[in-house]
Amino acid sequence: MLKFLARLITVLTATMILGLLVIVGLFVTRFWGAPDVPLPERLTLPDGARATAFTQGQDWLAVVTQDGRILIYDRTSGALRQVVLID
Repeated sequence: MLKFLARLITVLTATMILGLLVIVGLFVTRFWGAPDVPLPERLTLPDGARATAFTQGQDWLAVVTQDGRILIYDRTSGALRQVVLID
């Protein structure tokens, strides 16, 4: 009975180690390399604006500024599309 338990523990340990290696391998292969969506080289912010956050959609980019504005840019041209004021 003890030999069975020892083998069972060995098999379970090997299974856990293999599972951990698979998970780490998936993380490395998924997050390795360049992002899928290309980012523009440069965005021109209005005078005095300081960026505090950035997000992106399928065809737009948004920059949240320190003075309470959200600047929405076109992804392909980099042109300012819209300004949203935050109260």
